[in-house]
Amino acid sequence: MRFVDEFRSAGTAHALAARIAELCEPGRQYKFMEVCGGHTHTIYKHGLEDYLPESVTLVHGPGCPVCVIPMGRVDDAIHLAAHPGTIMTSFGDMMRVPGSQGSFFDAKARGTDIRMVYSPLDALKIARQNPDKRVVFMAIGFETTAPSTAMTVLRASAEGLANFSVFCNHVTIVPAIKAILDSPDLRLDGFIGPGHVSTVIGCRPYEFIAGSYGKPVVVAGFEPLDILQSIYMLMLQVRAGRAEVENQYTRVVPYDGNRAALHAINEVMELRPYFEWRGLGFISHSAMAVRPAYRRFDAERLFEIPGVRVADPKACQCGEVLKGVLKPWECKVFGTACTPETPIGTCMVSPEGACAAYYNFGRMNRHRVSEVSVS
Repeated sequence: MRFVDEFRSAGTAHALAARIAELCEPGRQYKFMEVCGGHTHTIYKHGLEDYLPESVTLVHGPGCPVCVIPMGRVDDAIHLAAHPGTIMTSFGDMMRVPGSQGSFFDAKARGTDIRMVYSPLDALKIARQNPDKRVVFMAIGFETTAPSTAMTVLRASAEGLANFSVFCNHVTIVPAIKAILDSPDLRLDGFIGPGHVSTVIGCRPYEFIAGSYGKPVVVAGFEPLDILQSIYMLMLQVRAGRAEVENQYTRVVPYDGNRAALHAINEVMELRPYFEWRGLGFISHSAMAVRPAYRRFDAERLFEIPGVRVADPKACQCGEVLKGVLKPWECKVFGTACTPETPIGTCMVSPEGACAAYYNFGRMNRHRVSEVSVS
């Protein structure tokens, strides 16, 4: 395939759906988790669930980097930004994430200097232009965005920029998947592996899922046919009783990952002993911090940060959505008190969040319709 339209062929999609249906055993239910938020949006936007047999269910996992940031870390960032002479910089999808005292946008309205950037290099440019200010970059994301943060720190070090630092919130995907597998709340038959993360770490880190837990994994691309083909590959494994790691996204993902990107991460960052995830609690060795060798660029060492834990709003069920226990529309406040315009939880804020995806694209899928008819 050479053109994007070829990855969206309705005829090919129906043919794949027919093959998936042929592999379904009568009376058996299949449940696969798509880990990446980008996959969730493709599934809802293109109505892929309607191509699948009723016995095949897709559930969302903790693959949205904004969605897993706990409220306490947002409060810490706003507290940090309020220090005199500080400029906080952030990706746009973090600007509306609610903390206990509001979002970055709310803090900005109160006079805090918080600026949206498209890259950590933009934050570095602001630091060069404002030598009398301390510029902090709110670093978030899985291993996908960690290399750009690491390379920016290396650039700052080479230039000797003393007024630049990062507030590191990078998380790692494998411990989160392990936490899902160890959860008693959910039975899964396999995983649609994250495409973006895998461009950096490759496929090899997922081998424990197949080896230790007996669950198949297929790393998938982001077009509709990518995901349908990945489900077909998972069904073939389940039918044959196999549990392996397969790479559907071979046009982009190398099995052993991007060694240059991994080297940059390892040079600048190290694993934290533990980190709090929204909905999943504290997970050991699941996030990254700046190494002591680069402490002069670590905002957590340069500023006083409260580090207070903040409980999620009781009405919000983002945690259950992130773990795949609930579908977005099963949350009590979905589409009523919680909308993209008035979000209560992070899953409705982020463009990769499952609630935002379902609100924008999936409100009329068959599961929602059947639920409404039952009620």
